Amino acid sequence: MGLFSFGTDIGIDLGTASILIYVKGKGIILNEPSVVALDKREGRVIAIGEEARSMLGRTPDNIIAVRPLREGVIADYDITEKMLRHFISKACGNNWLFRPRVMICIPSGVTDVEERAVRQATMQAGARQAFLMEEPLAAALGAGLDISQASGSMVVDIGGGTTDIAVLSLGGIVCSKSVRIGGDKFDESIVRYIRRTYNLLIGERFAENLKISVGTAYPRGLKENKIMEVCGRDMVTGLPKSVAFSSLESYDALQEPIDAIVALVREILEITPPELASDIIEKGIVMTGGGALLNGLDTLISFEVGLPVHIADDPISCVARGTGKALSQINALSTPKRSK
Repeated sequence: MGLFSFGTDIGIDLGTASILIYVKGKGIILNEPSVVALDKREGRVIAIGEEARSMLGRTPDNIIAVRPLREGVIADYDITEKMLRHFISKACGNNWLFRPRVMICIPSGVTDVEERAVRQATMQAGARQAFLMEEPLAAALGAGLDISQASGSMVVDIGGGTTDIAVLSLGGIVCSKSVRIGGDKFDESIVRYIRRTYNLLIGERFAENLKISVGTAYPRGLKENKIMEVCGRDMVTGLPKSVAFSSLESYDALQEPIDAIVALVREILEITPPELASDIIEKGIVMTGGGALLNGLDTLISFEVGLPVHIADDPISCVARGTGKALSQINALSTPKRSK
């Protein structure tokens, strides 16, 4: 069976907002934020994951909570490596003696330099072998699509930092595009809108809560115009202040990033071969990633492109589950790239 049978096979969705880890035979065992808390004076790591996320925007001067991944790629190599080592060690448990094979996802539009950084960070973090896989392919596998046949499938994967859209057939990607717009850009748009409209400063964590609670991409389908109280700092007086923020306002706030995603879906459909386009008309488009859960986004895309749109079961974990499936069929898939 070879040496690798003694180790653990791990699939990692290395996301801008969160990291999910799939362990062969166990499923998804870890889902934590991609956040690291550091002591600036000593340069040491204080907390990683959920504990570090709770420190965002709340730390004293000597402690900083950072997100080492931005827009789907590594922004801080050293911190990413420490974070990966921590999570891989956590996933392996007592099997850490035998270094694992790791399948890790990357956005479809990354450069060779960015790709190399992910591979090297994974190896330095303790992997025995590192395999890279493009996110839309992993998302399709995790969503349960049969992409091995000569039939077209279309996936829209909206993560924290990037949106990857691809048409797949015969186990590979026929055409794809990636844009560095995702859940983070949604949050930033809400922060800007509230600052511009109410002269109120709020943090990105609060903006994320607003997006989840009252955000919408398609106001026509709203059953009720939800309202949530927003607390922040008044830019004029410098004092705490609260205002009401509604679902209809969230649509205005989110329009720019949403329009960019819809435009990208159109672009992919325009370059899809006619034979595969007819398959997509029949099957529809499948949405994955946390961004797919934004209220009304599936309805909006369906309305704009005239095709049925389905949200995958548990869209947040699709990419991680897809890496797990890919681990057992590395030789059959054309896209995963072996480590050098």
